[in-house]
Amino acid sequence: MDRTIRTIEDVLALLDGFFTSGSEAGRLATGDGQDFWDRFYADRSRSVPFFVAKPDENLAAYLDQGLIAPGRALDLGCGPGRNALYLASLGFQVDAVDLSPAAVAWAKDRADKAGADVRFLHGDAFTLPDSELSGPYDLVVDSGCFHHLPPHRRVSYLALLDRVLAPGGHLALTCFAAGEMGMGSELADADLYRERELQGGLAYTPESLRWIFSDLTEVEVRRMRQEPPESPLFGVTFLWTALFRRGTAAVPA
Repeated sequence: MDRTIRTIEDVLALLDGFFTSGSEAGRLATGDGQDFWDRFYADRSRSVPFFVAKPDENLAAYLDQGLIAPGRALDLGCGPGRNALYLASLGFQVDAVDLSPAAVAWAKDRADKAGADVRFLHGDAFTLPDSELSGPYDLVVDSGCFHHLPPHRRVSYLALLDRVLAPGGHLALTCFAAGEMGMGSELADADLYRERELQGGLAYTPESLRWIFSDLTEVEVRRMRQEPPESPLFGVTFLWTALFRRGTAAVPA
């Protein structure tokens, strides 16, 4: 007889177990999730939209509009590093984390070829100690990580933002869009646990994003703009892009 739950983290770890057989395994941690993403990134020649070495169009737009400015940045689920390298080229001091060693190795190769100064970290962003992160960060970038989390790990995600996002800092989020021309599962949260499957990622509405990140101030929520193949930027319309800002009050110790 096992009695293994004593803390909130114990509960979250138990719920992780609902999603550790099958698809992406639902979280940023090691174990089955790492194995899935290592297989995903193993073939660099695959025709996957975000394998291209181009930054998200919304990031470029935020900089062009003066909504964000160079500072310390954290790229969550950095994959092959396309956004991390772009930010570094513009003067950001960038930490980039991914649970997949294969993704981090690819990102490091790209950084070496580009002469980009990015600090890449392999591991679970939720459990990396403060000594591993060089925050607080003026910008947290998430292009496609959040929508692969099971519902209970939103708690961990928000706790991470509380810990690392500087007062006045921004969260730049890109995730699957619900509805027409969208992508991702629109099952209710409770049904995901009944199915024990994230179905390739979760779709969100603008209203759900505003509710989840209601402790932050919305700057912009919109569809990602479609970019043509010849564009230097990445953009597909089945994603939402969102920019949220943290208040400037001091974060409690």
